[in-house]
Amino acid sequence: MGDIAKGVLGGGWALVVGWVLPTALNLAVFFLAVAPSLRRTAAIERVWPDSASQTALLLLCAAVLFGIVLNALQTPLYRILEGYLLWPRGAYERGCRRQRALKAKIADLITQPEGRTPVQRALLNEQLARYPVDDEQLAPTRLGNAIRRFEEYGHNRFRLDTQVLWNELSAAAPVQARRQVETARTSVDFFVALLYGHAVVAALALLAMTSSGAERPLLFVTAIVVGALVPLWYRCGVYATDEWAAAVRAIVNLGRKPLADALGLVLPPQLSEERTMWQLVTRMSRRPYRDAADLAFAPYRAAPPDPTCPLHPPTPGPGA
Repeated sequence: MGDIAKGVLGGGWALVVGWVLPTALNLAVFFLAVAPSLRRTAAIERVWPDSASQTALLLLCAAVLFGIVLNALQTPLYRILEGYLLWPRGAYERGCRRQRALKAKIADLITQPEGRTPVQRALLNEQLARYPVDDEQLAPTRLGNAIRRFEEYGHNRFRLDTQVLWNELSAAAPVQARRQVETARTSVDFFVALLYGHAVVAALALLAMTSSGAERPLLFVTAIVVGALVPLWYRCGVYATDEWAAAVRAIVNLGRKPLADALGLVLPPQLSEERTMWQLVTRMSRRPYRDAADLAFAPYRAAPPDPTCPLHPPTPGPGA
């Protein structure tokens, strides 16, 4: 039991809270509202538990199993909601145009502050901040733009492509910054898992209405309620990206210097020079090596220790 607790606290907390817990909630709704109507079918009758303790054990095991599966599938699950996966080209382009128009509308409202309180103006700025700075980076959905805004932050400010160098950056950044990113993402994971689970439960409730002896009023109400909650969880997921964006911004701002040190480079004092350096690092990570890289990186490499400097005395030889 102690090992399980250590695993949860040491790294599995994001899995438990982000994927297993919402899966358990979805399964609980399914077992209470939908499964009784399916119990009369032969396939369900064979695997249905005989006691309350067995039902609880089945619920726990299923929540852990499905939570792990959803965690493994999180990339395609996110990409569907962001508008990158399974979206026809026409729908993708219409979504981008719509999001571009919404962004322009919010920007226009900000430039016309008459009749709005400071709180209302702050909320408008908060909405605008959920879009990428560059219109060319716009995604076709609100969640896609809310995530894209911090995916492009490092490149927009410093030409540090966090999509390419994320593993290096997170390894070099302070531990607290890495924990903040993991904790902030867990909140978004929770709502994404809840959203998909509710959609599946609603579909199963409608499907169960076709079975003989089904409790159709209960199934109908269940489908309507959980289906109506899907847009709410989506909106909550969009709002939860605010903390995730702040955490990624912090890891970029605080992790740039440790990353440069780890790569044997010196962070230039001028921002323009730093942008050039990170652009070279990104290209070096993407492209095959060329001899020209030695000359390109020469201005940013740390100078070797001076053996004549008393702070860097020469290393004693074997006979010393």
